[in-house]
Amino acid sequence: MTEIEKLAYKAKEASRELSVLSAEIKNRALHEMADALITNKEEIKIINKIDLDKAKKNAITGAMFKRLELTDIKIEQMADGVRQIAQLADPIGETIYGYLRPNGLDVKKVTIPLGVIGIVYESRPNVTADVAALCLKSGNAVVLRGGSEAINSNMKIAEIINKAFCASGIPENTVNIVKTTDREAVMELLKQKAYIDCIIPRGRKTLIKTCIENSTIPVIEHGDGNCHVYIDKDADMNIAYDIVMNAKIQNPSVCNACETLLVHKDVAFEFIPKISTMLKESNCEIRGCTKTLALTNNAIPAQESDWETEYNDLILAIKIVDDLEEAISHIKEYGNTHSEAIISNSFTAIERFKSAIDSSAVFINCSTRFNDGYELGMGAEMGISTQKLHARGPMGLKEMTTYKYIVSGNGQCRK
Repeated sequence: MTEIEKLAYKAKEASRELSVLSAEIKNRALHEMADALITNKEEIKIINKIDLDKAKKNAITGAMFKRLELTDIKIEQMADGVRQIAQLADPIGETIYGYLRPNGLDVKKVTIPLGVIGIVYESRPNVTADVAALCLKSGNAVVLRGGSEAINSNMKIAEIINKAFCASGIPENTVNIVKTTDREAVMELLKQKAYIDCIIPRGRKTLIKTCIENSTIPVIEHGDGNCHVYIDKDADMNIAYDIVMNAKIQNPSVCNACETLLVHKDVAFEFIPKISTMLKESNCEIRGCTKTLALTNNAIPAQESDWETEYNDLILAIKIVDDLEEAISHIKEYGNTHSEAIISNSFTAIERFKSAIDSSAVFINCSTRFNDGYELGMGAEMGISTQKLHARGPMGLKEMTTYKYIVSGNGQCRK
């Protein structure tokens, strides 16, 4: 047995014990985990600095560096997310529905854990804590394979979590981390179908593509976020300015940030000059259509590729559209069903947008940045799924379960 096989096997063994743990035991362990993250905050930052120094030597800057960095605030948010998960209802053993058959059989559809989840992710060491907490609460064991740039931070966080879990009576090998940065380890992990029940990749498009094409295990895809905000002719302009700035500027490196702004032609003359100035003041580069360029000096010509690009940076594409239908058509052509927003006071326009846009989340008069497990009250998330099976949108606790049927009788036999 290779090291990866041993890791997966041990996780499978742990998952059998985890599936029957009480909510009380799991919640107590989660609170211990949150406390341990805060208690060891300084130690985490010291180890994280090793990764940050290595990143600087490798010329990693900007959004990637920001994702890697663990500050006091980020660690406190990690702990807060864990406590939120502890407060949520236990997702295991819930009866989804039940019914009585004419022959007296009592049929119930009941939630159970997925089993063992394999996570392949990059850059963000906070994912280690989020995933561990979600997996424990949902009764799943986990095998983590983080990126090489965060290896020291990931291992330290996993060590702290395992100590807290062990002290709380949680099975050993609940949280398992691949300690090698060898790329072949990912390929081997993707072949452990005997022990791992699903793979969730989080990171660049190339990483996700690699997992989908090479895995023998079902993959829940964490999709790209080419997200749009559409400013309707009946939009409240003050709300629109705030939402666009939040959706693009607050954190441009994440998948739920706005990448393309669509503006109705009837409000473009008022809206474009002001929003372009605001974006420029925040060092955001604007790539505009021909009509946009005529209304501002703060933009450069957009290319066809700009409409389909997830920048993950301070860059925003702007297009003026003739009406709501053109906005919908643009989103259908270039979007990737992640997050789309409409800013409007028109009931008719909102209803049309809601029904026509087939994305994991549609936002009405609010920012796309809310497509996030923490913000939607899930405590944290495994990722944002843009596919339709098995999960869609923020993958929280309920999305980390499957189900089985419990059929009870009193001697019935099939005729």
